[in-house]
This record gives sequence, structure tokens and C-alpha cells, in this order.
Amino acid sequence: MEQAIRIGTLVNGGAGTANYIKQILPYGFESFSITFWQTLGETDLERLAGEVGDVLAGSGAVISSLGVFGNPLENREIDDKTRDGWAKLIDACSLFGCDIVAGFAGRLIDKPISDSMGRFAEVFGGLTKHAADKGVRIAFENCDMGGTWQRGDWNIAHNPTAWEMMFNAVPADNIGLEWEPCHQMVSLIDPMPQLRAWAKKIFHVHGKDATVLWDVVKQHGVDGPHPFAFHRTPGFGDSNWTDIISDLRRAGFVGSIDIEGWHDPVYRGDLEMTGQVAGLQYLKRCRGGDLVPNPA
Repeated sequence: MEQAIRIGTLVNGGAGTANYIKQILPYGFESFSITFWQTLGETDLERLAGEVGDVLAGSGAVISSLGVFGNPLENREIDDKTRDGWAKLIDACSLFGCDIVAGFAGRLIDKPISDSMGRFAEVFGGLTKHAADKGVRIAFENCDMGGTWQRGDWNIAHNPTAWEMMFNAVPADNIGLEWEPCHQMVSLIDPMPQLRAWAKKIFHVHGKDATVLWDVVKQHGVDGPHPFAFHRTPGFGDSNWTDIISDLRRAGFVGSIDIEGWHDPVYRGDLEMTGQVAGLQYLKRCRGGDLVPNPA
């Protein structure tokens, strides 16, 4: 029997991916999301899939998703490489035994979100159809990357109003979200009602939380020089992940919660993997512990 919801972590894609997974696999991670920044570089995906497959053989762990994070809506050389990365990862999913490719939706730089919808439909209409033909789902991370509704770079997919516009522009069952509560919390959005409203469109979950300093918000607001929120590893932030996982289960979610590390202001540097393994153990407890079969 396998857990319907696996707990894993993100891993950078490249020459060292398989070795990194080999080192952390004994800690109990059940899934790995392999991610690239802007381009795939010189990565041979077929070779990488073989190396990772050899490491995972017999462990029960899986590759949950592949991702490339750049701006696929603009027309610079780097953006062309990001779009090419989306297409290549869609084609490579079967090699890794997964069916999700994730990333930023992109954005027309410093234009209001609504101005990007035509270009979004142009780029992801084709990619979504290509993915559907391959049995692959597309998931957009809900990170604002410092952008607002009016201006920004990288990603339009950080606000539920934008999601409605996006999914109307490209109406397909295989296009959805790579969701996490953190990015909503730092915008002072309550993630729980949002989770219940959008659960059917959530294909992959990033395990990242936040701590909001409400005293700072009340005294200084959110536009001043005083930090009012911090990204956290699950178990160290404000969210109750038992509630999050319960709502995911009620919605019928099957997939992975993969910890997005390297953000926690306390469990970082030499404490990075200490924090991630603590987060892994915490999320497993919130899931309900080990899977126990019912009596026959």
C-alpha cells in the first residue's frame, strides 16, 4: 500500500542531482521534485533520469514533478530557453515516471497582470495541449517574486483573481497550481479558505510555511522598512499542516508535498538539512503517521 500523499523535498536539477538524492534518501523522503532555474543548461534528461532511477530503485520513493522557473512570456534569449525547457520537460516526464511539470507562469515585465493574459494564452495554450497529449499536467507556483498586480516580473500566478483569468484564458483540465500557504500568508491572505476553494486545481504542493509578525503589521504596516513576515520550513511557521492535509484529503488530492528548503531564516546554512528532516517528520505526523492497513 502507498500513501496517497507523499512527503518529499525539492532538488536542484543538474549533474549532481542523483548524488544529492542518494545522500538524503535515507532520511525518509518519499518524493523528490527536480527543479531548474530558467534553463535546463546542458542537462541530458535521459541520462539524468537513468541516474536518478538507479538511486531510487527499490526505495519506494518517486520523482513527483519536474520544474523550470523563469519567465516564459517575454522574448529575451533567456526566455526562449525557459519555454524550450517547459517543452523538453513535458517530453521527459515519462522517463522520470511523473506527470507534472511546474514553474512560473511568466509575466510581461512591469505591466499589469491583465496585460499578460493574451501572451499567456499564446504560450501556454500550445504547451498545455502538448502536455495533455503526453498525459502531463502543468502546475504554476503561486509565488509573486516581489511583484504586485500592477508591476513585476516572472509570474502572474500569485493571486486568485489572476488564476480565474488564467484558467479562463486556457480552459483545460490539465492546467493548475503548485500551491503553498507561505506565498499567500506574506500577502496577508488566509490560506485555508483559499485551499478549500481551489483544491481541485492543486496538482502539487510546496512544503513551505510562513511566520507573520502581526505586531509589526499593526505598528508599521507592510510597506515600511521593517520585515513583517518570514518564509519557514513546515513545523516552524504559523500554519497547522494537519488542517492543510485534512482539507487536501477531503478534496481527493493525490500527490506530493515537497519541502522547499533554503528559505528558513533560522534553519539555514549548517542547519539546513536539520530543518528539512524536522519538517519531513512533522509533515508525516500531520498526515497521520505511517500508513496502517485495515484488518481484513
